Parts: sequence; structure tokens; C-alpha cells
Amino acid sequence: MATREGLPAYLFCVYIAFVSSYFILQENVWVVNRNVTYQKIKGFGGAFTDAAAINILSLSKPTQDKIIAAYFSPTEGIEYTIGRVPMGGSDFSTREYTYADSPQDFQMDKFALAEEDLKCKIPVIKQALSLSSRNVSLFGSPWSAPGWMKTDNSLTGKGSLIGQAGDKYHKAWALYFAKFLEEYKKQGLEFWGLTAQNEPSDGRISHFSFNCMGWTAESQRDWIAADLGPTLEERGHGDVSLMILDDNRIWLPGWANTVLQNATAAKYVKGIGVHWYLNWVAPPLTLSKTHELHPDYFLLATEACSGSFPLEKHVVMGSWDRGEEYTHDIIQNLKNWVVGWVDWNLALNGTGGPNWAKNFVDAPIIVDAKKDEFYKQPMFYHLGHFS
Repeated sequence: MATREGLPAYLFCVYIAFVSSYFILQENVWVVNRNVTYQKIKGFGGAFTDAAAINILSLSKPTQDKIIAAYFSPTEGIEYTIGRVPMGGSDFSTREYTYADSPQDFQMDKFALAEEDLKCKIPVIKQALSLSSRNVSLFGSPWSAPGWMKTDNSLTGKGSLIGQAGDKYHKAWALYFAKFLEEYKKQGLEFWGLTAQNEPSDGRISHFSFNCMGWTAESQRDWIAADLGPTLEERGHGDVSLMILDDNRIWLPGWANTVLQNATAAKYVKGIGVHWYLNWVAPPLTLSKTHELHPDYFLLATEACSGSFPLEKHVVMGSWDRGEEYTHDIIQNLKNWVVGWVDWNLALNGTGGPNWAKNFVDAPIIVDAKKDEFYKQPMFYHLGHFS
């Protein structure tokens, strides 16, 4: 057999392959500009919530070891290097609580870690750190001050700290942060960072259904400048990376502008935390714009999860769509100066809990305590490509 050009068929095929490869190579030339440097990656991780720890500890010891190794081991896992720790209760707890529920304890004399810390979160965190060959950076995030310190006398709903920056309530709340670091240090755990408040916009919504506390950019700025920053520095925690916002990027760059244009507040801040909810409202370039305005402050994606919105099924087993949503968001973040990406709960049960407020969601690992099993969701494998 011959082609119309008279060449044997196999030689013609070789010729076509050569020409095709030539053009493919020409179209895929990568040029590296060494004069342009982008962000240094901090890492990837998830949250040691009460719910995550409860689910992990509901398994037999060998299965517990396997689930923790799946996230943190260099040989058996995806090597997470960041862990978020709620400072007290969140919705992913089995009850409402803080570390200072005794009224009028402005000196935090009765501040104490909860059973959930001592028997659940801390043992799991220690196991994770023992399995990791890398440094795992922990950061804490508060959901609410004690009810007696708030305008609505509740851990939920629309409410903020009583008074204003510089008063006894704001100084006591700053002391709460320092006490948290100090009590965890007594347990052998030190923290790389803190966020000033989880989703400060939640606490400005009437009848909000789970733990929250409201802040404006202005009130957060003033509190950091007058109370939180000085307290952390005075008590030897000035090296802890303090992050502002810890909320959706719809608040950027305005929130960052308000806080960081104040020189006193800015000197205590290291970074800006962002969540992925409502991303369709604000384009990824919002992150780049924020970086351009404040290049000395890192951007970290501090929370994301699937199945959180009304009418969504909370847990969807084997959903590659949800895994692809994770990958899409991570890539968009990395292309816009974000230094890392932190998932929400490390592990949940089949209903997406426990969650005292019934705010169930999905997770990369789902636990079935009755069968002493856990299931790695597609989200887990998508995260592993990055971590």
C-alpha cells in the first residue's frame, strides 16, 4: 500500500507524526521570567473541629491511626501542613460553650479548656503532629465570646461585644486569646496563627442560627489596635500570625483597606483570611486587587466545604463534582496570590455532623462508626494533588 505521494504508508505515518510533534512542541513553549516572583506557598490542611475529633475517636484505635495517617503521614497520606482549631465551641460541636462562661470574669481567672479540647481535639492534634514529617502550622479561630460579654447575651443571633475598643469587655476578650494560646502550650501545642473572628458578618444578621459575633471592619481595626495587638505582644505572643477578616471575599478589598490603613492596627496583623462561600458574587481578581493594595500581608483561604447551602444534599458519597469544585477554587486562589487553602471539618459522619445547630455539610472523609470504617471522598483525592 502507498499514499498518493508515492511514499510507503508506514513512512507517511512517521512523517505525519514528526510534523505533528513539531507543531505541538512549538505551541507548548514555556517561558520562565525569573524577575517576577509570586507567593510562597504556606500549605494545605483542614480543621480539628469538635465534630471531626469526635468522629475520629468513635473508631477503633487502629482505624483512628489510619484516618489520621491518611491526612498527615508522608508515606500513607496527603501530608497536610496546616490545622485550624476552633477557640471554644462552634456549630460543629455537640453543645454551645466557651472557655469563660462565668459572668463578669474580666480577668479570665476561671478560663479553662473544655472536655472537648482535653479529651478530643488535643489527642487527635498530637497524633497528627507525631505522624507528620513536616511542620504543621496550627491557627485558632473564635466563633463567639461568652454570652455575658455580648450585646444580645447569647452565643447566637445578632450581637457584638458590649462597649467599645479599650474598655473592660474588649480587653477581656483580648485576654481570652492569650489565655487560649497559653493553655494549649501547657498541653504541649503551640500556634502559628490566629484569626480575629470567624465570619464577623454572621453576627450582624438577626436570628443567626449558630455561634457567631458581629464586627465591622472599623470595630475590628480599633479592637486590634487598642486591645488584641498590645495584649498578645505584652504576653509574649507577638510572633503569632494574626489574620483579619476570616470571611467571604465579598468584603475585600474594603475590609483590608479599613484595617490596614491604620498604622497601629496594621503593625499587629500578618495576613488576611478568606472563605469560599459566595464566591460567585466576587471574582477571583478581588484577591489580586487586595494583594496589590497590601502586598506585605499574606492571603490564606481559611475555610471551605460543600453541601452547606439550603436545598443542597449535605453529604454526597462519591461526588467527583464536589472534588472538581475544590480543585477549581484552589487553582483560582493560587493564581491570585493566596498562599494556602484550608478545608473545613477533617471528618464527619454520614449525616454531615455532629452539629448542634443541624448545620450539616460534607467532608473529604466520612466516618461510619458502627462499621468501624471511613470513606475517602473525591474531595480528599483532589486535595491530595495539591497538599
